[in-house]
Amino acid sequence: MNSYNWNDGNNVLNFAKLIKKVAEISPSLRVRFATSHPKDISDGLLEAIAAYPNICKSIHLPAQSGSTRVLQLMNRNYSREQYLERISSIKRFIPGCSLSTDLIVGFCSETEDDHLQTLSLMSEVQFDFAYMFKYSERPGTFAAENLKDDVPEKIKSRWLTEIINLQNKLSEESKKADVGKVFEVLVEGTSKKKSTELYGRTSQNKVAVFAAPGAKPGDYLNVHIDECTSATLIGHVV
Repeated sequence: MNSYNWNDGNNVLNFAKLIKKVAEISPSLRVRFATSHPKDISDGLLEAIAAYPNICKSIHLPAQSGSTRVLQLMNRNYSREQYLERISSIKRFIPGCSLSTDLIVGFCSETEDDHLQTLSLMSEVQFDFAYMFKYSERPGTFAAENLKDDVPEKIKSRWLTEIINLQNKLSEESKKADVGKVFEVLVEGTSKKKSTELYGRTSQNKVAVFAAPGAKPGDYLNVHIDECTSATLIGHVV
């Protein structure tokens, strides 16, 4: 993102400046961007997110692995230490920002120690959510053409189960920390479990369920969080 520039007809803008201009269109416009590479999470971008209330306080930052050795094989162009430095900056500039990630287990030549480093990275960062996968070859990629997919399927499955179990624990702890707080929630629709309730998302991209007769998608409501599951905040409108 920050590696590229946009021209708005008058100025050349990097991503941090572009997202500021989008946020300034309307204070009621909630601004969210999907994903980032660690090299693109500049301090300038973090300052922009922190400065505008309508830019969501949620960052998806794929890690893929907690092992620098594996990251090098993946050609990710950052180390574990560099990734953690960006996480530290996010927490410094945007306290309370939620963090999600992508993780792959069983990459070519991955060892038990590499896997343990991924688990320790998860615990250190305290991700709110993660997309987790077993490695499989993709035709045309460097790994498929140059590296051997040599981790047994049984081990991949065990490792995936371990990171899923840890992430479920971290997600539950994240939701529990929100109980008792009030969040501005953007209504998205009717709850799948109860037709009398609505659901929406906080600025931190967490799903909240609540009763709000007369409210409709697109409305902003202040919701007090009363309880939670590992996946959902449950509250009432205040």
